[in-house]
Amino acid sequence: MSEDPQPESSALSGLKIASHAPLDDAQRAGRMKCTRCGCSRMFFCYSCGALVGLQPGDVPRVTLPVKIDIIKHPNETDGKSTAVQAKLLAPQDVTIHTYPCIPELDQSTENIVLVFPGPDAMSVEELWEYFCADGRPRVKRVKGEAESLRCPIQRVVFIDSTWNQTSRIITDERLQALPNVELKSRKTCFWRRQKGSPDTYLATIEAIYYFLKDLHCHYFCEYTGEYDNLLFFFSFLHKLINKAKQAAGKA
Repeated sequence: MSEDPQPESSALSGLKIASHAPLDDAQRAGRMKCTRCGCSRMFFCYSCGALVGLQPGDVPRVTLPVKIDIIKHPNETDGKSTAVQAKLLAPQDVTIHTYPCIPELDQSTENIVLVFPGPDAMSVEELWEYFCADGRPRVKRVKGEAESLRCPIQRVVFIDSTWNQTSRIITDERLQALPNVELKSRKTCFWRRQKGSPDTYLATIEAIYYFLKDLHCHYFCEYTGEYDNLLFFFSFLHKLINKAKQAAGKA
């Protein structure tokens, strides 16, 4: 593992990211055809979720403490979505569904939350109190050196959509019983900002990363970069696009 050399001003600096050397090599090789759909792609196919010009060993694998379901709006442009990055990097723990397909969410067997802001949304810190007060299956405090807590949830749902399109999904009756969790305000590093939206609107991969980081800090031990590799592609593309913009500005 090596720290990604981002500019100091970037929120992505200091991450414990696997070597980007395979991505550098793939970039030099240029765009290639996806072996599944035949479309020209760089690094991965955002339609098929397959690596392009890379081998599985070139990409880190991240193990998550919870299962993640991403519900993607049918009109969300594949090429603008970062959801597939989560699936490529944590394939055992991430599933992508295209609305109106929504997974079975049985809260009698799992503690499940929906990450979405709202008037009744709680913070990550409040999860323990919430799931210890409403009669659902509980997890217990674990005694150890740091008196840490076990994770109070088992599954997390994210919506992959522009903010203008979210109402169609968020109002679906199948999601109404899920408690909402809102992330602390963080500024996005995404280069495809939604027109007219504030810089606190995160890309899906950023939202997943920050949620897991907050979860780890509150219910496990000190965070030491366990999920930084979720930003493996994102941080590389961020650096690549910023470099291209700087070059264009000098031209």
